Amino acid sequence: MLRDITLGQYYQTDSVIHRLDPRVKLTSTFVFIISLFLVKNVWGYLIALCFLAGVIRLSKVPFKFMIKGMKAIVFLLLLTVVFNLFLTPGTPLIQIWKLTITKEGLRTAVMMAVRLTFLIIGSSVMTLTTTPNNLTDGLESLMKPLNKIKVPVHEIAMMMSIALRFIPILLEETDKIMKAQIARGADFESGNIIKKAKAMVPLLVPLFISAFRRANDLAMAMEARCYRGGEHRTKMKPLIYKRRDRIAYFVLLAYFAACIGIGRL
Repeated sequence: MLRDITLGQYYQTDSVIHRLDPRVKLTSTFVFIISLFLVKNVWGYLIALCFLAGVIRLSKVPFKFMIKGMKAIVFLLLLTVVFNLFLTPGTPLIQIWKLTITKEGLRTAVMMAVRLTFLIIGSSVMTLTTTPNNLTDGLESLMKPLNKIKVPVHEIAMMMSIALRFIPILLEETDKIMKAQIARGADFESGNIIKKAKAMVPLLVPLFISAFRRANDLAMAMEARCYRGGEHRTKMKPLIYKRRDRIAYFVLLAYFAACIGIGRL
């Protein structure tokens, strides 16, 4: 299960999506997420599906690699579907004991499941095709106007970049600790939910200790190298919009217009 989490991982390959400016990918992901919550019918979701499929095709990232990341949110997805299925009032369709499945509940459950699936896959495309350094630079550039109201833009971007970098590291550390505990006779699979939760305690304690140790080492390393962020700091690879980035913005605008025009009819 831990190896199935793809958030924060970067897939190394050469594609059009990989070469795009990180600001384009951040903006596209944000617009795509907004569009998912604006569409009201099947046609809107079909447009979103075609757009997402086209981006995945251009990214050259194996589709199986992206689907693998969905396994980590299956429980959240099922929970969302069940709550919307049984707790949405409307026209009754099926009666199961004291629970009623309504027509509106079924429609809402399907829409939420599709939205969450598209949202996770769309976000994964961005992280899989963009290095943490580029994500930091792109996020800092997009949030730069907030400096005028004293928002610590560089610090926020740096924290998000470090968090993304630590996700695969902590997953690898968790996997090592689990294997060590299993070798000592620990059982993480059998028993009910309470027993499984208790079995996780020997795993969480060393994991938190390792995380704090890594964070402390990183802070000391940055301080020892006299790291100072913010204004007047130059970049080795400054972000410059190119022709492909302008084309990507045009395609994004066309997609959003089609989504709003057709998806809300």
